[in-house]
Amino acid sequence: MTVLQAPQTPTDLNEQAQGAAPQTTPDTEAAAQPASDEPRSEARNSRPKKPRAERGERKRRERPARKADSAWSLEDFVVEPAEGKTRFHDFALAPSLMRGIHELGFTYCTPIQAQVLGHTLKGRDAIGRAQTGTGKTAAFLISTITQLLITPPPKERYMGEPRALIIAPTRELVVQIANDARDLTKHTGLNVMSFVGGMDFDKQLKQLEARYCDILVATPGRLLDFNQRGEVHLDMVEVMVLDEADRMLDMGFIPQVRQIIRQTPHKGERQTLLFSATFTDDVMNLAKQWTTAPAIVEIEPENVASDTVEQHVYAVSGADKYKLLYNLVAQNNWERVMVFANRKDEVRRIEERLTRDGISAAQMSGDVPQQKRIKVLEGFREGKIRVLVATDVAGRGIHVDGVSHVINYTLPEDPDDYVHRIGRTGRAGASGTSISFAGEDDAFALPPIEALIGRKIQCEMPPTELLKSVPRQR
Repeated sequence: MTVLQAPQTPTDLNEQAQGAAPQTTPDTEAAAQPASDEPRSEARNSRPKKPRAERGERKRRERPARKADSAWSLEDFVVEPAEGKTRFHDFALAPSLMRGIHELGFTYCTPIQAQVLGHTLKGRDAIGRAQTGTGKTAAFLISTITQLLITPPPKERYMGEPRALIIAPTRELVVQIANDARDLTKHTGLNVMSFVGGMDFDKQLKQLEARYCDILVATPGRLLDFNQRGEVHLDMVEVMVLDEADRMLDMGFIPQVRQIIRQTPHKGERQTLLFSATFTDDVMNLAKQWTTAPAIVEIEPENVASDTVEQHVYAVSGADKYKLLYNLVAQNNWERVMVFANRKDEVRRIEERLTRDGISAAQMSGDVPQQKRIKVLEGFREGKIRVLVATDVAGRGIHVDGVSHVINYTLPEDPDDYVHRIGRTGRAGASGTSISFAGEDDAFALPPIEALIGRKIQCEMPPTELLKSVPRQR
């Protein structure tokens, strides 16, 4: 039995994308699928609804008409064809989406964007192996937005019923994805919402009471809060994205994710995209459970450990690590530095000592309340904070331009985390530097890192002047 993908015929040629020919994919759970000639979206909309009493008291509202915008056309977005490169123009995306892409300064697709969009815009499920900095967020957002534009929303629709769901493991990553989604949907009329823990529940709830939710980006725990209180219903989800699946495994979120997925349509009636920095057996087993005949796209890690990042390792005793850190920042007058440590108590102590010694610093870890984390990131972006000290929770969710140096105060036990850490610098073609401190307690972590990135990192002794005692503050 085969299942036709989402309908490809636009309802408004001025706003919608022109669809590609429908694709078919085999389904391993045929008994649970719609008839073979019924598109996914039609099958989804024909399923029996839950009693409205179970959905709260919010009334259905008319979807606001999308305003025509004739001030911009594709003629304003010219990108010449180039050998070996794929343009966003090559995918016949909606003009309203192309305008958002243009305003973000995108021209040619990154490798993962070109490969993923080639499959997902035809309705296929996909599994992508890619690390931060490769453009994967834009890849799944562009695909998701296109699906929502070419498929009319259900005629009967209530508040709290998102059409697309994106799950990410950390609050910072959710905020980043939601911001990118808002930029891309700016001219489409689609609504983006984000739910994260640590933020005022009632304020997030007011979003649902004000307008329809087209794209919902959330952490697993906060999404379940809304779902279990009857505020969010997932039975109309057309596209589901799981970002950083390996990190969700590491953080113990998979039981929550399973609960969430059980609330969505069957995997044959939704499009599912799963991204992970690694393809472990556990990740691939999850992918088999949640996707149907997915396209598999892999971007090699060595393409991410960029040549634009100069990498150094200093052999230093644990007792001298703080002196080395202070002198590096103070003597070189660095203005935007990220320092990584493995434990929250380490992060706190480093931040407190830097602040005491006259260097503006702030910490980012799971212990910091969400409102404060947002203020810290704003201060770091604006240059008010010189040093941001973080655990790996922050490593995958912070995207700040102009980070000149990344310092690994302690080497990570997971080599993949090293790649994510140094990826905070040397972004968008700029140059950057990473410096790792290898002490007696963590030097064992260096060989696996070198094996992963495929190169030897020369271990150096720090210059004597970088080990001077920290001057006392008056």
